[in-house]
Amino acid sequence: MTTRRKFLVLAGGAAAALAGGCTRPAPARPATAGDAVPDVVLADTEEGLAVLGGPRPGRPGTASAASADGRVVYAVTAGSELMRLDPAAGVTTRSATLGGGWLPRVVAAGGGACALSRTAAAPRPAARARTPLLVLTGGRQREYDLPGVVEPDAFTSDGAGLFVLEWTPAAAPERYRVRLLDLGGGTVGPLLTRDKTAVPPGAEETMSGEGRQQVASPDGQVLYTLYTHQPGHRHTRDLLSGRPGNAHAFVHVLHLTQRWAYCLDLPHPFGEGPAAGHAIAASADGREIAVLDTTSGSLAWAGTEALAISGVVRAPVATGGDGVAAADGGKGAAEASVAYLPDGGRVLVGAGRTVSSLDHTGTVTARWEMPGGVRGLAVKGSRVYVGGEGEMRWLDAGTGAVQGRAKVDGLVTVRSVR
Repeated sequence: MTTRRKFLVLAGGAAAALAGGCTRPAPARPATAGDAVPDVVLADTEEGLAVLGGPRPGRPGTASAASADGRVVYAVTAGSELMRLDPAAGVTTRSATLGGGWLPRVVAAGGGACALSRTAAAPRPAARARTPLLVLTGGRQREYDLPGVVEPDAFTSDGAGLFVLEWTPAAAPERYRVRLLDLGGGTVGPLLTRDKTAVPPGAEETMSGEGRQQVASPDGQVLYTLYTHQPGHRHTRDLLSGRPGNAHAFVHVLHLTQRWAYCLDLPHPFGEGPAAGHAIAASADGREIAVLDTTSGSLAWAGTEALAISGVVRAPVATGGDGVAAADGGKGAAEASVAYLPDGGRVLVGAGRTVSSLDHTGTVTARWEMPGGVRGLAVKGSRVYVGGEGEMRWLDAGTGAVQGRAKVDGLVTVRSVR
């Protein structure tokens, strides 16, 4: 197994490009806050999930969850009915009638399964002796009563298993480990290592940091979760080899088909700044991921086949009142955002009030000034969707020209676009 990573720092020309890059306001157009959204965008608001654009825009609300690719949304109605929504087609179907108190938490890729719990998602769950989970798959539903504090995370590709976060100790949850619930047998057990062998007893790694953001590979087989604030963390490979381990941030790679997990360490100073100053994105061809830290001004590239860092370059730094939420304490303040452009060779970075285009050398090829802090980025073809305070704008990906605006009260972040 790999003992340590070597990081290639591609600094040539990056500092000069960042210092001398032209920052200009995104070219305006006479748009109102009521322009029709041309694509289907999912966004998080202070009142829960929102569907913007498409044949049936609306707000499924806090009692809802979407698949990682945004294709399917499950929501519980006031009458305790579980509804399935295809935002692009605008088709809603009733999936089941539930007892009261269930909340959708995880939706499988393609929407064939949904896991519900009686507690909402939280950075640190409340203590409890047992956890009830309800899983709907293949038109059937089954309830599980699991010991301790268990939170659903993702379905296996075949729908036969549910990855969960098991928090310990149950009386005062502090740390957690990723495990697998066998939906047929109802038992919870360890994952496999990357070489597809069982993790020995005592070698399951536990985490105490914050799961900042999740993105799925384009084929839906791999889930990448960015974790920050993990000083002294020991991976399974550290526990097996006896190494002390000391990762402040890493990407947890979870293979939903082959059922193995691997942690891709991020170099210093990733993970030392506020969690909200970090973001992750996957390229459209699935060959690469990019991880951004707007506190230190760093952008890391990693190949998904080798699962190794291929380069780290300079990136814009978020400063001032529109910086990351944890830095200025403002509710709903701007957070770090990153999204790949269709060519795959560049990413868009949201830091404070600016959206910048960077290539793999760190050269800033374009920079557009927004009226307020950037709250999420999503790209489809030639359009770039940019979240802001109480509104979402869409820009021309080549020129930055504003093509439209839509009012979105309580917008937290733009999540995805189809």
